[in-house]
Amino acid sequence: MATTDADTVKEERARQLAEAAESLFAAGVMSHSGYANLSARLDGERLLLTPGFVRGLRPEQLAVVGFDGQVLEGELQSVSAEIIAMHSTIYKARPHVGAVIHTHSPSATAFAVANRPLPCRTEPMLRFGQAEDVPVVPWGPRGSDVAVRGMAEVLEQRPTTSSVLLANHGLLVFGPDSAATAHLVVAIEESAEAEIAAAAIGGGVDFPPGAQEAVRASIARVSS
Repeated sequence: MATTDADTVKEERARQLAEAAESLFAAGVMSHSGYANLSARLDGERLLLTPGFVRGLRPEQLAVVGFDGQVLEGELQSVSAEIIAMHSTIYKARPHVGAVIHTHSPSATAFAVANRPLPCRTEPMLRFGQAEDVPVVPWGPRGSDVAVRGMAEVLEQRPTTSSVLLANHGLLVFGPDSAATAHLVVAIEESAEAEIAAAAIGGGVDFPPGAQEAVRASIARVSS
């Protein structure tokens, strides 16, 4: 059977998603259990989703799922089936988003447990797409309508955020592709670690006015 353009796109995005999962473990930002779920947009109605585990993930193990929750290809453990709506809500609300990653990264999760937004006070957050505090989505049972509605409301209220903290749960990050999203997960976890450490010596300090513009100018100067 001939390979179609759609097959090529699926294979490439599956490979990228598996590489992103591996990069999170290599960066040391995962919880003790290694729990996470990752997805990549295929089109306006389908996504690739991790099957219920991410450690040692291979591209062919990813499932193809409809935004409506129907599993179209592959298999999902119930632990992943519960979170399809969480991922599809992001894709529906953010047409430019190409990948979503949910982790229980320890330091970021500390802010989620405290129900406290994570301030944007480190340059990697500026560089990798979170130039504002990471907001908190009110708690709701995992995968429930309450949780999904709360997420949709925060996304509407904060149209430029690229991540949210799920109260009493963990971190949810979204970006243009799997690699960029994984980079932001690492930046947020490192920033959360720094915030907690800074609290012991007087607390973090905000960037000066114009910091985001200065960072953008620096990136543009090197890229040109």
